[in-house]
Amino acid sequence: MKEISASSAKKAKELLKQMSMEEKLYQLSGCMIFDIDETYDQCRNPLYGNYRSAGHFMHWKRKEPAAPSEVATRINQDKRASIEAQPHGIPPLIHEEALHGAQWGMATMFPQPIGMASSFDDELVQEIGEIIGKECAAVGVRQVLSPVVNIARDCRWGRLMETFGEDVLLSSNMGAAMCKGIRKNGVIATLKHYADNYSYGGRDSNSSDSSERVMREVYLPPFEKCIKEGDALSVMAAYNSWNGVPCSCSQELLTDILREEWKFPGFVVSDYKGVEGVCSSHHMTEEEYQAAALCVKAGLDVNLPAASGFSLLKKAVEEKILSHEDVDKAVYHVLTVKFEIGLFEQPFGDEKEAEKIVRCEAHKKTALEAARESIILFKNENVLPFDRNRTCRVGVFGASAAEVPLGRNYSGPYKRRWEAQDAKTPLQFLKEYLGEDTEVVYSPDFDEELAKGCSATLYFTTIIEGEGLDRCNICLPSDAMVQQVDGGGLIVDKAEASVFGNQEEDIRKMFHTNRNSAVILLNGSPVDMTGWINSASAVLEAWYPGEQGAQAICEILFGDYSPSGKIPVSVPKNVGQLPLFYAHKPSGRGYHYNENDGNPFYPFGYGLSYTTFGFGSFSRCIKEGEILISFVLENTGHYDGTEVVQVYVSGRNCDVVMPVKELKAYRRVTLKAGEKEKVCITLPAASFQYYNQGMKYGLHNGDFTVMTGNSSENMFNEFSVKIREGKIFLKDSEQKRSNQL
Repeated sequence: MKEISASSAKKAKELLKQMSMEEKLYQLSGCMIFDIDETYDQCRNPLYGNYRSAGHFMHWKRKEPAAPSEVATRINQDKRASIEAQPHGIPPLIHEEALHGAQWGMATMFPQPIGMASSFDDELVQEIGEIIGKECAAVGVRQVLSPVVNIARDCRWGRLMETFGEDVLLSSNMGAAMCKGIRKNGVIATLKHYADNYSYGGRDSNSSDSSERVMREVYLPPFEKCIKEGDALSVMAAYNSWNGVPCSCSQELLTDILREEWKFPGFVVSDYKGVEGVCSSHHMTEEEYQAAALCVKAGLDVNLPAASGFSLLKKAVEEKILSHEDVDKAVYHVLTVKFEIGLFEQPFGDEKEAEKIVRCEAHKKTALEAARESIILFKNENVLPFDRNRTCRVGVFGASAAEVPLGRNYSGPYKRRWEAQDAKTPLQFLKEYLGEDTEVVYSPDFDEELAKGCSATLYFTTIIEGEGLDRCNICLPSDAMVQQVDGGGLIVDKAEASVFGNQEEDIRKMFHTNRNSAVILLNGSPVDMTGWINSASAVLEAWYPGEQGAQAICEILFGDYSPSGKIPVSVPKNVGQLPLFYAHKPSGRGYHYNENDGNPFYPFGYGLSYTTFGFGSFSRCIKEGEILISFVLENTGHYDGTEVVQVYVSGRNCDVVMPVKELKAYRRVTLKAGEKEKVCITLPAASFQYYNQGMKYGLHNGDFTVMTGNSSENMFNEFSVKIREGKIFLKDSEQKRSNQL
């Protein structure tokens, strides 16, 4: 973790001494204005320290969306007005959503985070973060409200697509990688939602009943790693309560753990109207200004995005329920970060640079690579890849085939769909890809007559999901769907889609008509496939693969690229299994139901390829307190491809009950057909650490099994390790075998 530099701390302290109370309180308040019209400059108070990007609202009333240079010009104009109006010329922080691409306008759009996680590629995710940071900094946005590092273990939660899945290690690594990339360009990553942001039934922002053990073992580690290794400088407090206290005013979360334990050097922001919710939703106070004081005293620094935040804090100070020391502490956190990222020296975006880099060819190339790596092959009965030379007529069905596959969640600015002239729908790209010699026919629902005579048929699924759209039914929706309005309103506005018929019935009919067919799942969370999977010949999980997703889907369907994605969540057989995740703790009696064995439909880490891989020549040894694993991986098939090697650890004879297994390392390995490579993976001592009965974290005694495979249920090698008095040993038989190898 990079600490705030001494010079930034010194400058912040000196500036703080010179500021009036009013100026300080403005630094702890945020503002958001929806209408960017002729009245905008009169409505915008330039004294606030934090603003939602004007770019987010510039597009919805225009015939053509604003260009990057226009967004940069507008934001720069706002910043100049603030700097000139403020007594000490403090630049404001302009923030924006950037879940899978900057949302200030038509910036590069990558796969939704659940798709990024399917790549198991930390370096790629860091590169995505760096691009998001570049495209934000170019227009003057210096804080992004991402990544989401909540652990997602119930696919009824509408926001699962925003996460990196169910696994602690994968989510921690991906979150930290994203933060590192964003930070490279002087942009602040904001971790959200701190902490356990959904509850029973996958219901968003419901009260968390997680114990301290569960919080520390599962839900807190990704935040800690993003702070200590990803250098994140902002955290967003969640709407929900934990341990009887709203997260926005939790001394335990915001001060005891975040500041004192983890030494977090940045600042904490509320989720939008989260401070208001302490009063209006959680009923912790009679008046909102009392809630504002409660939050600041607990460790929350900035109230987003309410312009009323200033007056609330002012009244709290006047009523003497918020001290000058409380205010100074919060303002210091904000100022140190502003100095640390160079906001005072370079507050403005670069209009010319914005035009050059936003959606440049290099950025679109990375979006394509990410889309390719995110797609998972679930099932293939010798259908895929299709033979392009034998494909004369292709039937394409499903309404989603005619949309750019972004997903509706955080995929465009206010009241406007993301758009770009060169971004293709799967239907458009398929026609270009196959050329004039191949006929492509289309219908939003399955048409048996249209499908007759087709060399191959494709079905693209449609589902409405996202923030404010938690669901109790995880089957593909059927029949006509009316417009659904998101309860949050301010961020995603509304989600719309039309389903023209019964999708499951359409899928069954398609495969009955033509076995040379494939389903392409376009979704943000696992769906129940039991109603149609037995009739299916091939299934691709594409998630929402982003602006270049259409090309990636076509390339995989026709064998230009072999699928390599692995599922980062357990796929249930039906909703009755939920919540479902692989790293559960042992049951006292068994895992199954009367009519269900309790196992997932597809396990965590699963994903097929067009080629096959062999594992061999395993060896292991201990070196400097770490376990070194090596083996030979061979591509034994006829296609070039990538395997994701996964290492799991299972513990027994420990001081507490351990999960049945946990992912502790992974590696993407790309090999040409027939190629071999020696793969070396290091397991650090932390792979065997756990919280004992006294809630002390460390290398406690226990016996462990280390397993290497290509999913959480498919292992090729295992060996035993024991921990005694803080030292790691291979068991005697394992040590002898290791020495022989």
